[in-house]
Amino acid sequence: MLDILPDPANRVILTALAQNPANGRWRTEAMRSHSAPRLLYVAKGQGRITVAGLTSGYGPNNIVFIPARTMYGFEVGPTVFAQMLTIPASMADDWPDEPVHLRLRDVIAQKELAGIFDALDREIKSDKTGQARAARHHVGLLSVFFERQVVSHPADPATDRSRTASARLVAAYSDLVERDYRKHKGIADYAADLGVTPTHLTRCCRSTSGRSALRLLNDRVLYEARILLRETRTPVQEIARSLGFSSAAYFTRSFQQATGQTPSGFRRSGPAVQRF
Repeated sequence: MLDILPDPANRVILTALAQNPANGRWRTEAMRSHSAPRLLYVAKGQGRITVAGLTSGYGPNNIVFIPARTMYGFEVGPTVFAQMLTIPASMADDWPDEPVHLRLRDVIAQKELAGIFDALDREIKSDKTGQARAARHHVGLLSVFFERQVVSHPADPATDRSRTASARLVAAYSDLVERDYRKHKGIADYAADLGVTPTHLTRCCRSTSGRSALRLLNDRVLYEARILLRETRTPVQEIARSLGFSSAAYFTRSFQQATGQTPSGFRRSGPAVQRF
């Protein structure tokens, strides 16, 4: 029987992010999604982030909103310090329906954002009465700040890559992958669902994310496999079945080919990972 992972969807969680070689690059770079929205705040450093199949660079004073059930992954280089906020699912209506990447250039806005995150962090760590309620209020203030920044700095349609036909197709593909990755469907199946050829789908994926359609799909499956192996005691054969593999042996071969380790070896090789 597949173990059920705890769902943090209704908690305010703030996680500090920095490079940690012990966890492996897959910890942040592999495609994944969550049942509640996330907000990534980059205080320093730079790298690349892929959200809904669109890869962009990020730098200091960037904030990236990631809606629930939206696939994403990002690089964390040696100079990066960032924070990932889990927004309670019950507060999702205060946030956009689509991903948004903001680059704050105004110093006053940068200081205001840092102040909100500092206050939120203090409240989360507090043991005072009403701590959870106060944290949610800070998240509410953050949603207002974010909305005001979106309104005052709208994306330029001429340079907004998310509006291109390729980006829209790949975003639709990533939504389908997130919905169906446990069914072990092939790229031809996804392409047929989208009304395009596998070649065209892969071409678009490469142009928006630098990855093939197959790699995006495999990335999502492998992330889920790793999480289940590290965070649960579910038998390998049950994990294989839950991810749509026809047998545990096929799953083991695929996992070892991609990671260099067997599923059992990976489970033994490190501690349970902290999701964010």
